[in-house]
This record gives sequence, C-alpha cells and structure tokens, in this order.
Amino acid sequence: MWYNKDKNEILNEFDTNSETGLTTEEVEKRIEKYGFNKLAAKKQKSILKMIFEQFNDILIYILLAAAVASALLGEVSDAIIIAIVILINAVVGIIQESKAEKALEALKKLSTPKALVKRNGEIKEISSIEVVPGDIIVLDAGRFIPCDLRLIESANLKVEESALTGESVPVEKNAELTLNNTDVPLGDQKNMAFMSTLVTYGRSIGVSVATGMNTEIGKIAKMLEQKDNEQTPLQKRLTELGKVLGIGALCVCGIMFLLGLIQKRPPFEMFLTAISLAVAAIPEGLAAIVTIVLAIGVQKMIKKNAIVRKLPAVETLGSVNIVCSDKTGTLTQNKMTVTKFFADDSIYNIDSLNPENPVHKLLLENLVLCNDATYSEESQTGDPTEIALVAAGNKFNIVKENLETIHPRVNELPFDSDRKLMTTVNKYENKYYVMTKGAIDNLLNIVNKAYINGQVINLTEDLKNQILKASYSMSNDALRVLGAAYKILDSTNNKSNSLENDLIFIGLVGMIDPPRIEVKDSINLCKKAGIKTIMITGDHKKTAFAIAKELGIAASENESISGVELDKLSQEELNKKVDNLKVFARVSPEHKVKIVKAFKSKGNIVSMTGDGVNDAPSLKSADIGVAMGITGTDVAKGAADMVLTDDNFSTIVTAIEEGRNIFNNIKKSILFLLSCNIGEIFAIFISVLLKWPTPLIPIHILWVNLITDTLPALSLGMDPGDPGVMNLKPRDPKAGLFKNSTTNLLLNGFLIGLLTLAAFVTGIKVYTNTTSLFPLVPNNIPFDALEHAQTMSFVVLSVSQLVHSLNMRNETKSIFKIGLFSNMYLIGSIIIGIFLQDIIITVPALAKVFKVHALSAIDWLFVSILCLIPLLFNEIVKAIKRNKIKDK
Repeated sequence: MWYNKDKNEILNEFDTNSETGLTTEEVEKRIEKYGFNKLAAKKQKSILKMIFEQFNDILIYILLAAAVASALLGEVSDAIIIAIVILINAVVGIIQESKAEKALEALKKLSTPKALVKRNGEIKEISSIEVVPGDIIVLDAGRFIPCDLRLIESANLKVEESALTGESVPVEKNAELTLNNTDVPLGDQKNMAFMSTLVTYGRSIGVSVATGMNTEIGKIAKMLEQKDNEQTPLQKRLTELGKVLGIGALCVCGIMFLLGLIQKRPPFEMFLTAISLAVAAIPEGLAAIVTIVLAIGVQKMIKKNAIVRKLPAVETLGSVNIVCSDKTGTLTQNKMTVTKFFADDSIYNIDSLNPENPVHKLLLENLVLCNDATYSEESQTGDPTEIALVAAGNKFNIVKENLETIHPRVNELPFDSDRKLMTTVNKYENKYYVMTKGAIDNLLNIVNKAYINGQVINLTEDLKNQILKASYSMSNDALRVLGAAYKILDSTNNKSNSLENDLIFIGLVGMIDPPRIEVKDSINLCKKAGIKTIMITGDHKKTAFAIAKELGIAASENESISGVELDKLSQEELNKKVDNLKVFARVSPEHKVKIVKAFKSKGNIVSMTGDGVNDAPSLKSADIGVAMGITGTDVAKGAADMVLTDDNFSTIVTAIEEGRNIFNNIKKSILFLLSCNIGEIFAIFISVLLKWPTPLIPIHILWVNLITDTLPALSLGMDPGDPGVMNLKPRDPKAGLFKNSTTNLLLNGFLIGLLTLAAFVTGIKVYTNTTSLFPLVPNNIPFDALEHAQTMSFVVLSVSQLVHSLNMRNETKSIFKIGLFSNMYLIGSIIIGIFLQDIIITVPALAKVFKVHALSAIDWLFVSILCLIPLLFNEIVKAIKRNKIKDK
C-alpha cells in the first residue's frame, strides 16, 4: 500500500532520485527483473482444439457411431446425411467460439504509447512499455498516466478516473498527503495516480510504484483472465437434455436389440432397427435450430439498440431477476448539470432562473466568465464542473464566447487546490468586475456583503447562517455546491493578492450528474416484472443514495453500503446480507465481482451494466454483462455479453422482454421437436414389440428430423411475442425445460406414433387385402406391400407433425383465436413441407433413394384424415383447460 507511505520513504524503497531519475544501466536491470510495462496476453485456443471441443458431446458420439455403422452396412445416403448434420453443428460452434472476448487485447490498447520520464538527469519521452518501477514520471494536462504512481509533487492536479473507479468528476490529487488508514478505497487514494487514467488539469511528478500486470489495470486483467465462462440456463438445460436423450437412446437401442434376439430375429436386421431408434431418439437439427432462433433474436435486438455478442445471452435475459447497474453514464447522463441555485434568500430549481432578474443574471455571468471551459453542442473541453456552468449559461442565452467579447478578461487568479477558489477580472464598460467562484466555506471567509433583491447589504451572521443552511440543504441532496461573489473596481491597478477580499456574495449553484429521464419508468417496469434494480458505483455513498432514492431504487439509507464496509464482510457474510442491500457506493473492481457473486449465491440470474475498465470483471462475472456502446471502454465491451448502442438503461428492459419471448419461442421449438421424436420412437418400439417390420427406415427419420420438422421449428422460433410477457415473474432458472408441459409432450408424441402405426397397418392391409382387425404382420410379407405401408407411415409421420406445429403456438389458446395466419412463416413452412414430401414420393429418382412409391387418391385421403387428428385432439384438450381456468 503505497498511499500510506511518505514520499521520501517511497523514493528510498525504490532506490531512485526525484531530480535525476534512474540511469540507463539501472533501467535495463529493472526491465530484466520486472519485465516490460505491458499486460500479459491470454493464450488463445488453437483451431484444432476448438474442433475437438465441438465433437465432445454424447449426442455427437451416438450420431458418429450411427454414421459409421450405416456406411459399413451399405446405407451410404444415411451416413452422408448424418455426417453433414455433425459438420454443420461443428462449424456453427467454431464460429461462435472464434468470437471470444477481446477484453485483454482492449486493455493492452489502453496502455499509453508515450511517457515523460527523468533518465540520467534529463527529461525524455519514451514508449510507455519501457517504464519501470522507480522511474520518475512527469505529468501534465491531457496526458495519460503510463503506470501506477505515488505522487511526489503536484500543482492543482486533477485526474479523470471514471473508467477505473466510477467517480463521475475528475479527482483532485495532492502529493503532500500521507494516508495513515490501511483500507482507503481506490477513489480516495488522493496521493496516487493510476495507469490509463487521464490528467485533466494541473501538473505533477510521481514515482512509478507498479507496472504491467501489477498495476490496478493489470489486476483487472488477471480477474478477466481467471474467470471461466459459465453456461447459460438454456445451455445447461440443453446439455442435460442431450445427456438424457443420449443415454435414453442407448438404453432403448439395447433393449430393442435384446428383444429382437429373444424373438430370434436376425442380428443384422435388429442392428439396423437399433440405428433407426438412435436416429429417432436424437433431434439432429435441435442445436442448429436453437442457434438460428437466437441469431434471429439478435437481429431483432439490434433494431432495438442492443447488440448481443454471445448468442446464448439472448435467452439468459429472459431469466434475469437482478439488474446491477453502474450509476455514472448508465442510470445518469454522465455529465455534470446545474439543477438548483440559491439567490435572494431562496433555493430554486434551475428552470426558475430569470435572466431579467439582476441577481440571477449576475450569478450566471459570474459562473460563465470565471471559467476556463468551452462548450458547444458539438464539443466540450475543460473540467466537467466548469462545463456544467457554461452549459447553464447557454440554456439562458448567456453564451460564454459572446459574453467574453463584451466583457473581456483582463486579469485572473487561477484555481488553486489550497484556496479552492478561482478569480477573474472582466471589463464592464468603464468598470472592472472581480468575479470569484469556489467552495462556499472558503468564499464566505472573503465576503462581507451580499447582493439580495437588487440591493447590496451587509453580511450579517444570520444571513451567513442562512447561506450555509442553503448549502447544506443542497449537499444533503448530493449536489456539488459552488458559491459566487464579486466586487467592482475602478481600475486594474489593484494588486492580485487584494482581489480576493471584501467581496459581495451573489449566490450558490448546486450540480449533479442527473438521472436519465426515462430510467425511472424503466425501473418501475422492472419491479412489475419481478426484477430488482441494484446500483453499484464508485461515487460517494450520499451521492449514490440520493440518485437511488430519486429513481425509486432505494427508500432508506440502510439499504446502502460503502466499499470500506464491504471490506469488513467476508463473501459468506455478504451473501447473507445482500438481499437487504440496493445501493453499493465507493466500490472497487474486486467489490463489484464480490457483489455479483453474492447475488448469484442466492440463485439469482444477474445482469451487470457498466462502461468503465473497472466494470469489466463484474461484467464477465455476471450471467449477463451489459456494456455501454457510446461511453463504454473497449475493455467493458470486450468483457460484456451485450452492448447498448444508445447507452440507455431502458434498452436493457426492452432486451429482457425480447429475451423472455425468445425463450418461450425456443421452448416451443424444442417441445415440438421432442414430441415428434417421441412419436418416431413409439412407432418403432411398438412395431418391434409386436414383431412387425419397422414402419420407418433411418433415411425417413433423418428426412423428417432435418427437413420436415426443422422448418416449422424455426418458424415457431419466430412467433410474435406475447404482449403480456412483462407482467409475469422471471422464469426460474432451476425449473426444468418441460415444466407444466410433460403430459402434453408425451400425449402428442404417443398420438403421432399411433397415427404412424395406423397408417403402416392400413397400408399392409390394403396392399395384401387382409380384413382382420389387428393382424400380426408376417415377416415374409411382399416387399412392395412393406414399401407401400412404409410410404404411408412416412407421409403420416411427416405431415401430422407439420399440422401439430400449429398446436405448439399456445398451450391454452385455440389456434383460431390466436389467428391461423398470424405467423405466416409457420404457414409457409407447412406448405413447403407438404410440397417436399409430395416431391419425394412422385419424383422417381428421389423415391428410389428414400425407398418409397406413389400413393393412390384413396391413400392420400386416408393419410390426410389421420394427419388432421393432432389438431382436432389438441383443440379439444385446450378447450378443457380453458374451462378449468374459468372454474378456478
């Protein structure tokens, strides 16, 4: 801890001289010892490793085995189709993997290219990577700081640290301070300066105490590197589903094979049947469909100002129940703004200022003239506090450029951190106005009169107390308060040291980084949707709570906690206490990660928003990291899952709504695919159990799974969103994918399987002219009869599933109530599916590959009736459900 050591002690510890710096020989030794002043690069995965990772899945193993077995048994077309599926999944996975975060690379870019150092008694400009511990660094306004420094000299130094600490205004630094406390937050270490922060005012000299990965930025880099990527709730559910399907497929295949051997069927025939079952059990297109639906969701969200960097994040948004938001630039506008003023004995909102009132007008002129900032709609330069004052003048048509032309500056006393005052002398016709602004305590020491209601009166003790009371009132609202005073001179012959005495008090202004106008409504919508908003900021506790109270995030100061208080709590203690906390102030990057972990320990799905370097570790640690696109640093964007192009908190709420609808659509697609696969398994299982030939061959099942099912599944993924989705509580991430849907899933699967078997049995009856109700189909049945029956079952399986997709749009509402044509993608998918099915049967070359043949008009009529039964059945079930809901 360098901040609690005397500067001479630091110089001795690093064996350096503040006047001459290090020698060239010593620098070479230290580079050898400490390394270059740069951040370590994370080792990237090789393409080969990424490829192997894509195949490390039980479903892929089963499909690979099925492909190899099919090829060995002469079923080359089956093997090729399975191989294509595996290849597509691998390519999609590698593309996603190649979009790996660029956080560390972005951090390296933050390192400044040049630094001013003292070497061999001379000041030299060198590459910042050559800076070593013990180097004497020279700083001036506009220069980035190349490493972590203990300041040894400073003059009016201000440093912009918002990207690192979250502090909304530049921090005043003082080399003479020695902080004896051992737990001073990063933002309060006033005798330190940190790598990649910016000097906005003044000058300084410091000794380098940490470089590269040992800096505060380096610590963040380590935190980013150490964080493992966690799976989203959907990825976890799909992984579990994959294991269940894979193990289930192997078990069913084993049972079928044993059953066939017991029935003394040929082993070769049973092996083919087992392959058919394995193919039927696994929805080959599932991974691709989920990826495509998520990608479609990403495109929708881009139009709503949210760019999703990692596809699974779209779905995770639907589960979010905690939004941890950075204050500066996210909940607030990231610009200091004058909101109140005190003049004529009263506090007013800034909108009430009257430029025709002489006191009000002089107050604004004072703050605009006694000011070094420039401001326009296109650009602003200078200290944020001074920019806010010039902006306030512009609002009332008191423009600095015009005012300085009329009242030019003829003398000045620059701001000094000891005086905490700034003074200018401006010409007013044949008079000279001394304009002074600064901290109210210091200002009142040099004031003996007050300008009130157009009259200059003596400053009595009561009036002084009234001014202080107004100042405290503004401070209690977390406003930054500045006072203004003046006096009139006849000439400019006065000495500079006499300018700041016998002044006349004009008034006070209070400023703050104000909340975004639309944020309060968004937070209320979050509450309605069961989502809690948490503020996490580097600002002071009082400022943070004032903003949180105004936005409706917190109602009591007991709901806020500071970084120093957090340091006294272990992770376990914070985990127990976190439910009662809504505002976290004066926090460090380590604190933010600790807070996110605490909320996650309660089973919450946590979103973290931010824009600074200091936010990057917590953005990565959260389930959903959301970075600001305009004000956000490259580091924050690189670590985030989602970037807001408009830096608007309200866009997060829109994204959560979209995420909920996307998850619902993905669930529809998955349930549809699985109900279809259950139908296939049921049909094959029953046929083997009854010693029948299989009603479907592997290529039929692959076609249905990859083509006929895929188009409706994708269309369900594009279903219009439910307008009332934000009236519901967040989805429980621990809840199974099939919660409240298992019965429906099994019933529809069995129904499709029964209809497929009915078509198969009927096909054999018709072809062989059998009249008995349920004959055991003999093994020596004619090949043409078997092919005819398999064609009928193939058509029923395919088309009944297409029709069933209409049922999946809503679990209780009738398709006719929703609107049959409200999802034209789905209608188009059904038409295309039936058309493709017809082509396979009627085009001789395709019919030969799929081992099917043309059906008669009677056959088509029969299979059409069977295919419509799932729609009729589900409409009846939905009507029963609706009646039960009404009864309740």
